[in-house]
Amino acid sequence: MAPAAAADQEGREPVVLALDGEFGLTNSTSAEAIERGILTAIDDINRQGGVLGGRPLTLITREHRSISARGIKNIRELATIPDLVAVFGGRFSPVVIEELPVLAQTRTLFLAPWSSADAIIDNGMEPNYIFRLSLRDSLAMPFLLSRAADRGLARVGLLLTNTAWGRSNLEAANRHLAGRKGPELVGTAWYNWRDRSLIDKYKALADDGAQAILLVANDDEAAVLVREVAALPPAQRLPILSHWGVTGGDFVGQAGPALRQVDFSVIQTVNPFRIPPERLAPLLETAGRLFGIRRPEDIVSPVGFLHAYDLTRILALAIERAGTTDRAAVRDALEQVGPYRGVTRDFDRPFAPGRHEALGPDDLLMARFNADGVLVPVD
Repeated sequence: MAPAAAADQEGREPVVLALDGEFGLTNSTSAEAIERGILTAIDDINRQGGVLGGRPLTLITREHRSISARGIKNIRELATIPDLVAVFGGRFSPVVIEELPVLAQTRTLFLAPWSSADAIIDNGMEPNYIFRLSLRDSLAMPFLLSRAADRGLARVGLLLTNTAWGRSNLEAANRHLAGRKGPELVGTAWYNWRDRSLIDKYKALADDGAQAILLVANDDEAAVLVREVAALPPAQRLPILSHWGVTGGDFVGQAGPALRQVDFSVIQTVNPFRIPPERLAPLLETAGRLFGIRRPEDIVSPVGFLHAYDLTRILALAIERAGTTDRAAVRDALEQVGPYRGVTRDFDRPFAPGRHEALGPDDLLMARFNADGVLVPVD
């Protein structure tokens, strides 16, 4: 923090932000990535004088370990904290969906930098206290299906997690395919969290004629599948086009050398290698000082980090616009903020009344893990 800013902020009550994430979950990196993105933005904002005439932003964290009951308890407790403006969520859509009634009841402002289920925004709240700068399943599944078609993969099978997130993606796929000629959906297979083998479900889809697998999974189960597919004869290894949950944990480490034997690509909304260097440099300067993140390849779980950074900056602009920490006033201000020049991209208005999704279909890309385990864009 610059000395003048530090002096101005001494003794001023902080404005509190919170993160309710999957800290403590084995192999997960998503909550930490989101936390680092928020803290990087907070450091930049505070060094520039904070908000509301010099009040510093501060972050508190809670962990739910992907257990909905923990998340609900966390939201109830966080909602009672004076001067808490907003809660950021983590990677897991099912947890956020279960938290929605409490968020509505307490009118707690909630920002989603990762979780993608449609129901998180399409929640029936009036007014809606949930805002998302992230992927949405009804964008993700059409994009994955279209990329399969672009590669000449005319018959696909869906391999889905048996959760609200998996069901959200099935609904999105069916909506997209209704009335279209292709690609053809030959079958859907479901697996459960912590399943130790997915190969029978994979083979069933292959037997139904799938030329590619569209996978909705997090890192643990996806790594299991990749290791099993790599053990098959090469002719039986179908391309896998994956949703982005795999990027929220140590997928590369868990998959091991098998990952280089499988045609595996994953949807993303942003990639640090696609950000102009002059725009990324200020963020890396702060993140390098705080966390040793000095290069694009140092950013672990990049969508969580970059989305959280931009969401925090947008939230600070809304607090300034509202002139208060009152959540209802900040909620209204979030619908009016803009223009905003972000690292994810530039926005005329990130949000608007009736539109609480910041990103759209033009923000999507595919990426692959290179030999060093770094996620790089696919041209």
